[in-house]
Amino acid sequence: MGSKKMMIFVVGALLVCLSATGVLAEDPYVFLEWKVTYGTISPLGVPQQGILINGQFPGPKINCTSNNNIVVNVFNHLDEPLLFTWTGIQQRKNSWMDGTLGTMCPILPGQNFTYKFQVKDQIGSYFYFPTTAFHRAAGGMGMLQIHSRDLIPVPFDTPADEFAVLLGDWYNKGHKTLKKILDSGATIGLPNGIHINGQSGKVGSAPLTPLAIVEPGKTYRYRVCNVGLRTSINFRFQSHIMKLVEVEGSHTVQNVYDSLDLHAGQCVSVLVTADQAPKDYYLVASSRFSKKPLSSVAIIRYANGKGAPASPELPPPPPENTAGIAWSVNQFRSYRWNLTASAARPNPQGSYHYGKINITRTIKIANSRYQVNGKLRFGINGVSHIESETPLKLAEYFGLADKAFNYDLVKDEPSNDKKVVLAPSVVNATFRNFVEIIFENNENTIQTWHLDGYSFFAVAIEAGKWNPEKRKNYNLLDAVSRHTIHVYPKSWAAVMTTLDNAGMWNLRSDMAERAYLGQQLYFSVLSPARSLRDEYNIPLTQQLCGIVQNLPKPTPYS
Repeated sequence: MGSKKMMIFVVGALLVCLSATGVLAEDPYVFLEWKVTYGTISPLGVPQQGILINGQFPGPKINCTSNNNIVVNVFNHLDEPLLFTWTGIQQRKNSWMDGTLGTMCPILPGQNFTYKFQVKDQIGSYFYFPTTAFHRAAGGMGMLQIHSRDLIPVPFDTPADEFAVLLGDWYNKGHKTLKKILDSGATIGLPNGIHINGQSGKVGSAPLTPLAIVEPGKTYRYRVCNVGLRTSINFRFQSHIMKLVEVEGSHTVQNVYDSLDLHAGQCVSVLVTADQAPKDYYLVASSRFSKKPLSSVAIIRYANGKGAPASPELPPPPPENTAGIAWSVNQFRSYRWNLTASAARPNPQGSYHYGKINITRTIKIANSRYQVNGKLRFGINGVSHIESETPLKLAEYFGLADKAFNYDLVKDEPSNDKKVVLAPSVVNATFRNFVEIIFENNENTIQTWHLDGYSFFAVAIEAGKWNPEKRKNYNLLDAVSRHTIHVYPKSWAAVMTTLDNAGMWNLRSDMAERAYLGQQLYFSVLSPARSLRDEYNIPLTQQLCGIVQNLPKPTPYS
């Protein structure tokens, strides 16, 4: 056989082998079809209109593996426009599918839209929820869990089973009533209770459907998310300790806790071993730093416990007030990235030395509240965001940004000016800059912030005012990479991240009332190359609306 023919034969054989082993195959797909409807739900025992997905509240669990392609065909059977966002999912180069009103046209009543995104290089516990109107107060949320691929070792033994736990505050007023209250310029006030997976239980009340049934001696993973509108929640297992193994997509040093604080929008995974006498036990969820104490319980049942009831004596909550904040801050500081664990990300844990990267920009964000013509508004550095008729991403992509918004109304430093501007809020960000964001909270309530499209290193939380000298207190070695950060009253928090994900990405308060009334902005992260290497083209099926509705799509990136 000639050398040229031999080479062709060898290459052909190699391609066959690679194809057989899956090297050339596309990453697996997960196909879902959702029918979104109204339905009667009673999380606190009071019937009200809720948002159901395929007849369920909470909605269906998205169970997938790192690098899977997720395809969700959403049929909107509500009487209002609808969008879903996938909180914490770093859609690389794909803010087209982020599901916020700044990036996408909403799905109109009676229509459908198919989301397509990849959970690229991620593992961990997340959730989805509706971002339109005030739909988050009506349900429509569910767990999104991403497992590690078989090739990526996990730093703990495979648990006997996993349980999704969505907990949060709840209002007995319907979502349309709450929206009218906000639109009228008032606050929705304090919630009425706490639910756990759409139910609220009390000690001594009617028997509850068990949240989990466990076998003696086995260890189980509980993925727990706070999907509420505003309230920080502490959760704990009666007579059992928890081993923390994951925070928002990062494996952690496996410390043991009696109870854990979980602020609005945050998720963790804990391992709990069924090592107590066989009977029922309570999972307890209670409010933190709230003027109105709230609590709920769920049942953890031992399979061989014959339904023996749980003890009415519940594990105590952490302290409140100043002592409680100190307790909670110390718990935050105990969270450490597991630098010895393998990871799904391109930069494996332990090799991304973020503490040695020079900061190129510092942005200080001060949350603030205002009265505008007698109506309540919230803002960031003097700007209260309002939604544009045209999604900001679309206006920018079509070269019509100047007709939809002005860049950089929000400055990098808060001012003492008490005036507020009501406008779409977009901050220009330099692609691949390493930025430091300081969140300052001058109010008397805890705040929580979330950034779409990224994880950031949560390097510090302290009381008082931030100044450059505070950087010496940063954790520059093993701070947890996550996508939310909470800020205690009269305190500050610092995070660091590389803005390497091109697109239009939402930074918002995770307190739903505040985000709805303007406490959010968008980072415009444009790639100078305008290349497919950095950002996907607009999908062929992307809905158009506003000033771009009937325009031809721009020349695709190459």
